[in-house]
Amino acid sequence: MASTPKKKIPAKKAARKPGQIQLDVTCSRQFTSWLQEHNLSLAFTTYQAGKVFFIGSTDDGKVTVFNRNFQRVMGLCCPAPNTLWMSTLYQLWRLENTLEPGQMSGHHDKLYVPQVSYVTGDVDAHDIAVDEKGVPIFVNTMFSCLARPSVSRSFAPVWKPPFISRLAAEDRCHLNGLAMDGFEPAYVTAVATTDVHGGWREHRRDGGVVIDVRTNDIVCEGLSMPHSPRLHNGELYVLNSGEGYFGKVNRKTGTFEPIAFVPGYARGMGFFGDFAIVGLSQCRENRTFSGLNLDKALDEKKVQARAGLQVIDLRTGDSVHFLELKGDVRELYDVVAIPQTRSPSALGFMTDEIRRSISIQPVEGIHPTPKKIAAGKSLKERSEQKAIEKKASGSVDES
Repeated sequence: MASTPKKKIPAKKAARKPGQIQLDVTCSRQFTSWLQEHNLSLAFTTYQAGKVFFIGSTDDGKVTVFNRNFQRVMGLCCPAPNTLWMSTLYQLWRLENTLEPGQMSGHHDKLYVPQVSYVTGDVDAHDIAVDEKGVPIFVNTMFSCLARPSVSRSFAPVWKPPFISRLAAEDRCHLNGLAMDGFEPAYVTAVATTDVHGGWREHRRDGGVVIDVRTNDIVCEGLSMPHSPRLHNGELYVLNSGEGYFGKVNRKTGTFEPIAFVPGYARGMGFFGDFAIVGLSQCRENRTFSGLNLDKALDEKKVQARAGLQVIDLRTGDSVHFLELKGDVRELYDVVAIPQTRSPSALGFMTDEIRRSISIQPVEGIHPTPKKIAAGKSLKERSEQKAIEKKASGSVDES
């Protein structure tokens, strides 16, 4: 009797671990060399995938990609090479590098560990920066204001646009970007100057503005979904995201001057020397980002929207390097350059590594208790004994 052939059962795909993603990273030929030449690393956030990514390089010229999970992570700033601040779903996080100079963690020369958190609630925090005291200032998009964290409340408002009549959890103008002048808030971007719940959505094509926080003046208008204003070398740069252009604001004429077309929805901008690093997203299918002039510009140039980073030479306007992401990461929000760093890493909360990461801050200025002062004596008795000991040693001023 002939045997019945066995039915071939396809192998099951391995289940993904929580937070695990599929990602293919490619970069331009000289991208890694550019990082190594400047002893530079980059970091960017993706709220869509809930991750912060660190891009570095190895000694043999390979790109390193490291990521950690943080729920709806958006704003990112690097006030110093050893410090990072992030805005997430309902918290602000301060991460500190715990490695000493020359110390390594595997092949990483920075290990950023979460050290401080402020709980803000879900206020849709976007850009974040720090003042001269190291206290964060963030864009509170839900309440249409700039704010600082509070030790007793969700946040402390510090400024709102003049056209916003009151603080309400209504995302009235989609305030999103913040440019600092040193340690002071200088400029912000908003998608519209509306004062009603979600009113900005009707003005995505040309209602965007850049506002001077110090004077309340609108210094540029007619933009499409502007993001990421930044002051660098005396120039005010901004992303005209709905049009697909990186450029700068002429503050004398109040006009936007395009510098380079970027093939994607642009959000996030960092600087290093003569270079700008711009974040790109694939957002054409999203209702919020559809119907913009960016769609037409991409069709005319016969390219598709990309996710990744684009490095632009400010001297020429040329796009000199790129890093492209394919897979589960489609939307970026913020980008920073991390100087004096070859290959950074970080700790998160998905594993128990953070339980075993303990570092001790060096303590200076601690003096031992004088041996001749007996414990348990009163303050008056101790003072009298000190005076006797000083006089005996000739150290008392008799004048």
